[in-house]
Amino acid sequence: MNFILRKLGFYAVACWAAITLNFAIPRMLPGDPVDILLAKLSQRGGTVTAETRKAYAALLGGDTDDPLLTQYWTYLTNLLKGDLGVSISYFPAKVTDVISASMPWTVVLVGIATLIAAVIGVLLGAVAGWRPGSWLDSLVPATTLLAAVPYFWLSLVLVYVLSRMMGLFPSQGGYDVVLTPGWNADFISSAAYYGFLPALTIVLASLGGWILGMRNMMGSTLSEDYILTARAKGLPSRWILRNYAARNAVLPSVAGFAISLGFVVSGSVVTEQVFSYPGIGSRLLGAVTNNDYALMQGVFLYITLAVLGANLVVDLLYGLIDPRTRARA
Repeated sequence: MNFILRKLGFYAVACWAAITLNFAIPRMLPGDPVDILLAKLSQRGGTVTAETRKAYAALLGGDTDDPLLTQYWTYLTNLLKGDLGVSISYFPAKVTDVISASMPWTVVLVGIATLIAAVIGVLLGAVAGWRPGSWLDSLVPATTLLAAVPYFWLSLVLVYVLSRMMGLFPSQGGYDVVLTPGWNADFISSAAYYGFLPALTIVLASLGGWILGMRNMMGSTLSEDYILTARAKGLPSRWILRNYAARNAVLPSVAGFAISLGFVVSGSVVTEQVFSYPGIGSRLLGAVTNNDYALMQGVFLYITLAVLGANLVVDLLYGLIDPRTRARA
């Protein structure tokens, strides 16, 4: 119980620090979101007055001319109410509405791709580490090269080969525009069809890292005394691989997977831009481009909570999987 309370206290402080940075960093950027919105209004022929500026400032969660402490208190108060403000980029939509419309696309795409890459990578890495010098082990350097390839380059190659040349998959979009989004077979199959290339990009780019990490951990685990003892007892190789070597070697991969799931919320900005995918990455890029404080803070907040939650789950799981961590904590 003390172990859990210490972890919860640590992550509560980390959450407060992250929220504070989330408030401060966008305000260090040049430009004023209220002035940007008023400029857009003026371009459309609207009349800009002092009352208009005050109204827009209140609409966006407070005047940026106020002292930082006042803005910070207003931000925390609105945050507790679940009010993340109004987005400039998608005005007059609320930030929560913009994020809720984009988040499922990113979570499904990046989440499934990360899960597939992690499972395949860990399995192949375990086999490669168990049999050093095999043909699979010799392919590990080739797979790690994919991790060094920029996302956008790999995305463009897949689009050119599988979409332009072979015509197997669409190159852009998240679903067939003639369909109405909903939980029906036609829409789900269309979304899966359109999301195949972006998912394949993420899997290929991250697969090598999972394989290499698991292979290296297997190599160090096989030199442990308990593995030598298990072999000396004449236990079957599959039993040793599954219950001794892989079980201990997979612990860092479990931590890496949970942390990767935390970053699933942030999506892949480059991949979504190449494929014009309607995910949170595209929304984040638009928010940064337009100095949209409210949307930036909202997206960063979701990312922060997801990463902290994933790390908390990892720490608690480690305490269950490896009791030694509870003693050291």
